[in-house]
Amino acid sequence: MWLNASCLLEFHSSVPTPFLLMLRPRSGWHQWIAREEYILSPSVPAVEFTDSFGNLCQRLVAPAGHFSVSTSVDIETAEASDSAPGAPFIEVQHLPDEVLPFLYPSRYCESDRFTEMAASVSTARAAGYDQCHAIVDYIRDSIRYTPGLGQQIISASEVNQLGHGVCRDMAHLGIACCRALSIPARMVVGYLETLEPMDLHAWFEAYVGNRWYTFDPTRSDLNGGRIAIAFGRDAADVAIYTQFGNPVELLNMNVQVQRIRCSHATMP
Repeated sequence: MWLNASCLLEFHSSVPTPFLLMLRPRSGWHQWIAREEYILSPSVPAVEFTDSFGNLCQRLVAPAGHFSVSTSVDIETAEASDSAPGAPFIEVQHLPDEVLPFLYPSRYCESDRFTEMAASVSTARAAGYDQCHAIVDYIRDSIRYTPGLGQQIISASEVNQLGHGVCRDMAHLGIACCRALSIPARMVVGYLETLEPMDLHAWFEAYVGNRWYTFDPTRSDLNGGRIAIAFGRDAADVAIYTQFGNPVELLNMNVQVQRIRCSHATMP
């Protein structure tokens, strides 16, 4: 199916401010971009680079005063994410080199603290996908999803203690538990067609059965088109914007996702 996804960010700064943005999705096996629009207002020079996780990043200096970033993309994606009950665990010695960074503890995913809990939660489940599914069931049953109430980034340990969190926090817990079982796991930030209230969304992927699979503790199923913008070890790697120096006021953030009829040629 085809989706149009858009994001508008409006800021106010008292002085010129360096920004690092991460708002451009990339085409890949799971999504295909047909049209894209990226507008900076006022227009300023920007330099794009690809980070170590393959994300497209933009560097710029926003002028003092009002500054906005407006993005829009027409993209082809599946109506639901794949699932694979029974997909096997891949022993660490057989993992591809590029997934190894997603095995280690990270700033917000202290997987070294979850070894016993992850083993307990997934007991009697087949190693691999079924363990990840058990972890998601535990998070969904134990952590209350509170969208819109998570301004401060918290770690997997903190959300497990609090008992509530936003999508980002619940993804941190899922990632930490998967890594504790030696299953590579990474955070994804992007758009979800069926999300209410609409906003940017976070979920996680785990590497089992020789590929990445989507897991989302905030949802009861994997229905709805997803558009991935950025991948990383945790929230520290996938911030859609980072400003440096004096504080900047975020005046407005508007996210929209809708199905469209698209005449663009599809990926062969």
